Amino acid sequence: MIQKVGQIMLYVNDQDAAATFWTEKLGFTVVSEETNGSGMRWIEIAPSLNAETCIILHDKALIAEMSPELNLGTPSLMFFAENLEELYQDLSNNHVTVGEMVTMPTGKVFNFADAEDNYFAVMESR
Repeated sequence: MIQKVGQIMLYVNDQDAAATFWTEKLGFTVVSEETNGSGMRWIEIAPSLNAETCIILHDKALIAEMSPELNLGTPSLMFFAENLEELYQDLSNNHVTVGEMVTMPTGKVFNFADAEDNYFAVMESR
């Protein structure tokens, strides 16, 4: 039986730029950075060191070459955050593209774009 989501694979064009975006703009932490000795490199990031789920940044071109059958599209991710208005303002001040704050039956939500124009959503924690 599956108990939790451990890792989310995010295929990016520029791993270093992606890691910089997530750490400097969103406050994520680099948990680890690994290479396999054959040219493959991955960067594990998470909102905190003790987060149950992390994001693995993979080189999209390398993965496409190694496994052309894989879907390398960006997953639709929903993050949860306390102080949503403060996060919205912080991202705006850090020149992150943010969408309009919307009130849904489940709470407030907005989206933001990373440096490669992939969009993700953030909903207020309850």
